[in-house]
Amino acid sequence: MAAPAPGLISVFSSPQELGASLAQLVVQRAACCLEGARARFALGLSGGSLVTLLARELPSAVAGPAGLAHWTLGFCDERLVPFEHAESTYGLYRTHLLSRLPIPEKQVIAINPALPVEEAAEDYARKLREAFPGDAVPVFDLLILGVGPDGHTCSLFPDHPLLQEREKIVAPISDSPKPPPQRVTFTLPVLNAARTVIFVATGEGKAPVLKRILESQEENPLPAARVQPRSGRLCWLLDEAAARLLTVPVEKHSTL
Repeated sequence: MAAPAPGLISVFSSPQELGASLAQLVVQRAACCLEGARARFALGLSGGSLVTLLARELPSAVAGPAGLAHWTLGFCDERLVPFEHAESTYGLYRTHLLSRLPIPEKQVIAINPALPVEEAAEDYARKLREAFPGDAVPVFDLLILGVGPDGHTCSLFPDHPLLQEREKIVAPISDSPKPPPQRVTFTLPVLNAARTVIFVATGEGKAPVLKRILESQEENPLPAARVQPRSGRLCWLLDEAAARLLTVPVEKHSTL
């Protein structure tokens, strides 16, 4: 199997500079969408370190609350825990970002953590279909994804059967190798339908897996390597530590 095109790879001298650039990219993408005929910006967020990164930079990058009325926000995966739990992606964003970025609550699409995992996935898929009427697969304007040291993204893990899922837009997982075990996740059809996908990775611990994803030719690609938007744009934002092993061409940013 030939190695997929890696997309644009941007390397920043620090996570702080990366975060500021990411926030500007979000704002620019939103402005582009809100100038168009659709007059809506659909953003999908992942958890982990991205919560801190976006909470620190995005509120000050957004010019004002007016445009937020046209934002739709979803979450690329979620742990099946109460929103007050420290592992809840929505709960963390609600506390650290949405308290300062007042997107109307009716336009924030989240799981119902009180449901069993199968029902939670079905309920979340229903909410997404309502938010994206007419789309067989929801088409997000921008998805921001992370990548684990094992190459997982969202809650799609190496060698897991969910990598073969082609019908469901949201899938339950009860055997996540990373706790907590019960989760709800976007599937690859949703990731690959997005208009823009941005992967964000920082720290030297990510360097080996990034080299595999961006440079290796593997018969069984890692989950993050399977994200190849069909007609959209793929970008990688890395800090120098995460990019230290790469030999492919990158775009270096030493200052903002």
